[in-house]
Amino acid sequence: MAEAESRAGLEGVVAAAKAAQDAAPQDAAPKKRGLPPVHLWNPAHSGEVDIVIRRDGAWVHEGAIISREALVRLFSTVLRKDPDGYWLVTPVEKMKIRVEDAPFVAVAVARVGEALRFTTNVGDEVEAGPDNPIRVEIDPATGEPRPYIHVRRGLEALINRPVFYDLVEMAEPEGDRYVVASNGARFEVGSLPP
Repeated sequence: MAEAESRAGLEGVVAAAKAAQDAAPQDAAPKKRGLPPVHLWNPAHSGEVDIVIRRDGAWVHEGAIISREALVRLFSTVLRKDPDGYWLVTPVEKMKIRVEDAPFVAVAVARVGEALRFTTNVGDEVEAGPDNPIRVEIDPATGEPRPYIHVRRGLEALINRPVFYDLVEMAEPEGDRYVVASNGARFEVGSLPP
């Protein structure tokens, strides 16, 4: 019975997400829609669906990777982070999912004028700056950096290793640290050796 409810819930989320995407405001770019206003929706019906966003950015449903890129992108547009976790939210229901680290992965970075523009695994483009900071955590067990960029409304992207290397190459020494600048903000990406 729970599996049938999960499937019905997932199919409902897909249908509602498509409807929300179609109703989202048109972006200035041709044939590109804006994001649905999930932050404004508070549906009465809620549940859980067996979806996990793995550390590597893969979306997994009931143990199987969701291989349809369009479906993953659709789900990413209705993803919301609340104090009690991550949810796929539509005007009629919200379904709790699990996220192992960050829900997105930054897979490219480019310097565009004064900005660092990141592209995520789900096609979002975000420029680092005061509203979208870069932060680097250090894993206490391994000492390895775990860099992130804020994408939207509390959702972050883990900056993958090749992109982080690109970022470090763009960094300049400032005192005892390496920093990158973007849209008037400066972000520490590493420390100079003692």
